[in-house]
Amino acid sequence: MARAGVCSRRDAEKLIDAGRVSVNGRVLASPAFNVTAQDVIAVDGRRVRAAAPTRVWRYHKPPGLVTTHRDPQGRKTVFETLPLSLPRVISVGRLDLNSEGLLLLTNDGALARRLELPSTGLVRRYRARAFGAVAQADLDALREGVEIAGVRYGPIDAQLDRKQGGNAWINISISEGKNREVRRVLESLGLKVNRLIRTAYGPFALGTLKIGDVEEVPKKLII
Repeated sequence: MARAGVCSRRDAEKLIDAGRVSVNGRVLASPAFNVTAQDVIAVDGRRVRAAAPTRVWRYHKPPGLVTTHRDPQGRKTVFETLPLSLPRVISVGRLDLNSEGLLLLTNDGALARRLELPSTGLVRRYRARAFGAVAQADLDALREGVEIAGVRYGPIDAQLDRKQGGNAWINISISEGKNREVRRVLESLGLKVNRLIRTAYGPFALGTLKIGDVEEVPKKLII
């Protein structure tokens, strides 16, 4: 249902719980039900069209947007800013409110989950501007991983690019992508991140994509 653009996976579960979804004429009692391309799925008696082919887009997320379809606090979301020509999409992972840069969007939930898994081994690359004093030796210590407030973060490659006044620009590569990982790791070194840009996610790069722009990834590059 999510692939067909009817609703999100979460909303699909709610529709099933409400008894509004049927497969081959039989009302579903649980979302734990496998279907094939030959099955007829309907919502409120209306047949759901076949899932669309997998598509992926690169989006240059500006700071100040939340990566969610609906925000309880009423903040502006990423999905409210997307072109109306796009089908219903979900994000591959998230970028927090004040982070910017590459955010992948797709119409395929299974692909999104696969790209998010640490076991896939996709490297996320960032440029961070952080206030405070730091030396390359401090950053080298992160190669073995670090534990912060009981949370273990895996190996991190961090390279000091340049210093600018009281700030340092640091290039960072991680493979896990835990919540606010870059910010928390740099804060553990006494740094305060004041700008964070994701420049790449696995083979997908931000490149010269302008802030706020969306560009579809060629099908041959989709993993």
